[in-house]
Amino acid sequence: MKNVKGKVWRFGDHVDTDQIIPAERLTSDNNDKLGKFAFEKVRPGMAEKVKKGDVIVAGRNFGCGSSREHAPRALLQMGINCVVAQSYARIFYRNCINTGLLPVECSVEADEGDVLSVDFGKGTIRNETSGKEWRFAPFPEFVQDLIDKGGLMAKIKEEKKCTK
Repeated sequence: MKNVKGKVWRFGDHVDTDQIIPAERLTSDNNDKLGKFAFEKVRPGMAEKVKKGDVIVAGRNFGCGSSREHAPRALLQMGINCVVAQSYARIFYRNCINTGLLPVECSVEADEGDVLSVDFGKGTIRNETSGKEWRFAPFPEFVQDLIDKGGLMAKIKEEKKCTK
């Protein structure tokens, strides 16, 4: 089980994948540096300010738009390892799990700069700044296993090693 504690980056409803990573940045030359371009059109300079472990808190329908997995990869490369949103676009949610980004579906009260702690074992989110706490449904065991391994591709690579 993972626990996350980081500074909040606040977003509203309907943040689409083109806002997360602009389509023109999706070239093979950029695969390892997508995080540098995350949110560059809607929040210029954010990528340089994010610290590893920071958390995005958003409203409804986070990750709508294109179904490409570059968006969660860009967030991970930027340093974000957890997104707490009221709801997700389903394909984006699955792409998060496949890539190892931690998606939590929960409505929380947090302002930009607050510190959130997410305990995946207990299914709790605590705003360390305000002291408020919320509960969320834990991941099913098979999903938690994927997350613990670092995503679907990491799990497949591990299983391949075991069969050799």
